[in-house]
Amino acid sequence: MAIVALLLSLLLAAGDQLLELLVVQYIKPVGSRTILPGLLSLDYVENRGAAFSMLEGQRWLFVSITLVICALIVFGMFQYQNHNSFSWAASVLIVGGGVGNLVDRVLHNYVVDYIHVSFFPAIFNFGDCCVTVGAVFLIIHILFFVDRDHAEKVLRTK
Repeated sequence: MAIVALLLSLLLAAGDQLLELLVVQYIKPVGSRTILPGLLSLDYVENRGAAFSMLEGQRWLFVSITLVICALIVFGMFQYQNHNSFSWAASVLIVGGGVGNLVDRVLHNYVVDYIHVSFFPAIFNFGDCCVTVGAVFLIIHILFFVDRDHAEKVLRTK
């Protein structure tokens, strides 16, 4: 199953890259396109920071953090024994979105952001959506599905 999860992650990363190519081709020249007036627009932004452009210009910090997190999750895909649908989905989404953004940072020194909803101040991209939903799924898995008794037994025997 871990190999399938890795392949799905790569598909998400490729989808992220394809969407960004389309945005660069069709949105960048005009700057913005309204999709749903007053609610959703596609706005071309080159984000050299993290969420809300925090830590702008810290390219290698973001590359390093992304590599470490993705490596840990891939390791967990193969080693963790109590996967369920939330942990698999979390792994696929976080790695896929992370790799999609990682490619941008390495190749361009910025991430292409383009999704703008009126009630949220930040502009984001598909990879960001994947990472965010994946993080929520991981939290759900940890809060509701991790076997606490088993974890305590393992810690007591070490």
